[in-house]
Amino acid sequence: MVMTRVKICGITNLADAKQIAKVGVDSLGFIFANSPRQVKPTQVKEIINELPPFINTVGVFANEEMMMVKEIAKYCGLDTLQFHGNESPQYCQCFEEQKIIKAFRIKDEIDLEKLSNYNVDGYLLDTYDPNHLGGTGQTFNWNLALEAKKLGPVILAGGINSKNISTAIKEVSPYGVDISSGVERAPGLKDLGKVEEVFTKIRGNNNGK
Repeated sequence: MVMTRVKICGITNLADAKQIAKVGVDSLGFIFANSPRQVKPTQVKEIINELPPFINTVGVFANEEMMMVKEIAKYCGLDTLQFHGNESPQYCQCFEEQKIIKAFRIKDEIDLEKLSNYNVDGYLLDTYDPNHLGGTGQTFNWNLALEAKKLGPVILAGGINSKNISTAIKEVSPYGVDISSGVERAPGLKDLGKVEEVFTKIRGNNNGK
């Protein structure tokens, strides 16, 4: 079985980042878009400078000016860029220094048609909400994620927590999972116990347990 990668998103402070890195997650996500978990480039640079090796760092943006994204990515030393807005396929092709993930809000099958227009490194599938670009804490129909896997690596997001992570991996076997609110005690403040519980279940499923 392919090992499911784990990204914990919405990191806002160094203490959380260091503790979560010790658990063994693959990626840490920093939100630069409007969000209760929004951070400033100076904060992220300080956190990244203190991280151990082999931790992938992801900057999350939504409808940001291209040059601003590039400046922030270079300043902070981001490995991956994740776009949650209405960024066009052409926009996503303009970044050469980082891997690119495009997020899509999924409500029904017609939403999957957009994915084939994008030549990116990964497709993040989140739950559709007319009032939010992400971070809804709600799941969507994971059968749609199975269809999306035909196009490339799928990262499953939206309401994932310790109660449903095993089901998510068994039903979808995604390339990765993106978890934020499901491991928090408050927006932007992570609960290490919840992180460890989710991570243990993910690794247990990956090992066939």
